[in-house]
Amino acid sequence: MYQTFKRFFAFCSQTNQRKFYRSIGMGVFSALFGALKISAIGVMLQALLEGTVTTGTIWTSFGIMLVSVLGASIINYRATMLQTEAGYGTAADKRMEIAEHMRYLPMGYFNEHSLGRITSVTTNTMENLADVGTRVVMLVTGGVFLTGVVTVLMFLFDWRIGCLIVCGLLLYFLANTRMQKAAQSCSEQKVQTDALVVEKVLEFIKGIAEVKSYHLVGKYNQKLESIIDENADANSNLELRLVPYMTVQNFIAKMIGVGMVVAALVFYTGHTMSLFHCIMLMICSFLIMEGLEKAGTYSALLRIVDLCVRQANDILNVPMMKIDGAEEKPTSYELKAEAITFAYGEKEIIRDLSVTIPQNTTTAIVGPSGSGKTTLCHLLSRFWDVDQGRVTLGGRDIREYSMDALMQNFSFVFQNVYLFRDTIANNIRFGRPEAPMEEVIAAAKKARCHDFIQGLPQGYDTVIGEQGGSLSGGERQRISIARAMMKDAPIIVLDEATANVDPENEQELLDAIEALTRKKTILMIAHRLKTVQNADQILVLDQGQIVQRGTHETLMSEEGIYRRFVKQRELAVNWKL
Repeated sequence: MYQTFKRFFAFCSQTNQRKFYRSIGMGVFSALFGALKISAIGVMLQALLEGTVTTGTIWTSFGIMLVSVLGASIINYRATMLQTEAGYGTAADKRMEIAEHMRYLPMGYFNEHSLGRITSVTTNTMENLADVGTRVVMLVTGGVFLTGVVTVLMFLFDWRIGCLIVCGLLLYFLANTRMQKAAQSCSEQKVQTDALVVEKVLEFIKGIAEVKSYHLVGKYNQKLESIIDENADANSNLELRLVPYMTVQNFIAKMIGVGMVVAALVFYTGHTMSLFHCIMLMICSFLIMEGLEKAGTYSALLRIVDLCVRQANDILNVPMMKIDGAEEKPTSYELKAEAITFAYGEKEIIRDLSVTIPQNTTTAIVGPSGSGKTTLCHLLSRFWDVDQGRVTLGGRDIREYSMDALMQNFSFVFQNVYLFRDTIANNIRFGRPEAPMEEVIAAAKKARCHDFIQGLPQGYDTVIGEQGGSLSGGERQRISIARAMMKDAPIIVLDEATANVDPENEQELLDAIEALTRKKTILMIAHRLKTVQNADQILVLDQGQIVQRGTHETLMSEEGIYRRFVKQRELAVNWKL
């Protein structure tokens, strides 16, 4: 239990830690105010036993009780506010910290870890921690403090009763330790199935078109239902597994109270305790049970809190790429790979590859599927770090630039375009949020998307669905190109930028790209002949190595992959039914 508390508070920021500690401190005072009720009862009981009840006695007892109730209520209100602020503040801070941390993780991390698992940690896990975990921690600590205060008071009344309570508490916490171990064995399965549910729901929603087109709705429904049932079983198993331990805990708590009553009666009948102390101890026995039941009922969930913290830390502990470095512009925009090698795990993708991409030139990369084209572009723009060799920009190793300074030099247009659930204007100005509307419209016109944007219900203020689901593939591609134009970086990486453009707009878009890239360093992956043949140099990749390089004319004059590639494309274009 102590280790869980320690990890939880270490997980919080210093500001939120202070709020939690203040809340815990208030819990001590709340317990003390609560214990004042014993004094109020004691004043009245003493007067009753001695037959000296007066109006003053009644008002004294009432005054002490009023102070107890008001003091505890005010402190509990403030403590609850601090707990709420700290709990939700911690969840918000960690979500932002995880998002910021993931900005600088190698892209390979997102290949190895499912979107569902990451989503689950930033949503379900953080929500559990903010909404449930925080209250569990505070309720358990509150119950422990209340029990501790009453136990100290018992020693002041009678040391024998105090010793009896301590012995009972040892048994109680022994049962609690056993319960924590039982929770450990099944709570991890609960958290894993929580993440799996999110993963499968996202997969089902994103792939619904394919599922419906292949008439697999029933099959995938069964898969999803199976995962949901598994999650329900994991939650039920956790609860059922802990019920026996919680029952034992509650039984021990009640037996401590019963033991106090029996001991008090035995001491009274043995003439070693006054009737006043005997009755007071009977009353205090209920406070002991109240504190222990509060701590015990919720302590079973501490394991969930621990797992939530560990899951978030699993992401935060993934080593980031080195992001510190020179905050300066490169002296030139020449890219160079020097004997670079890179592998995904055990699978080598790029092997001992060297290439120079001169400033203000266009380099096209072609090759069969799986040859390493996209990986090479990602290494040159430092989405990953090379395993061997180095990549330089302006003669300087790209790892020597700060990550933010380096990324300012690159604009990307990917084959699979991601648009955010926001207005079209904000999607275009994504790289320059402060850009005026005039520049947004100018970029849209160059990318040949101004006309269709004007035809939308709210024009540039039209909110598009997540991933641009409300637009066609060609429309999304053109908005992505407009976004790259807005950034106006000196190096542009085009990954099949015209793949989803309809034929009637292709030439217009090619003209726009040519105008955009006129005085820039261009790196493009392409399979269309129109986007390749005018490149200053063409790199032909096969099995992670450059097997051919040169201009279109040079490569067409020699036998090899490139000439076969062009011939196949020409046959495809000329083929008619």
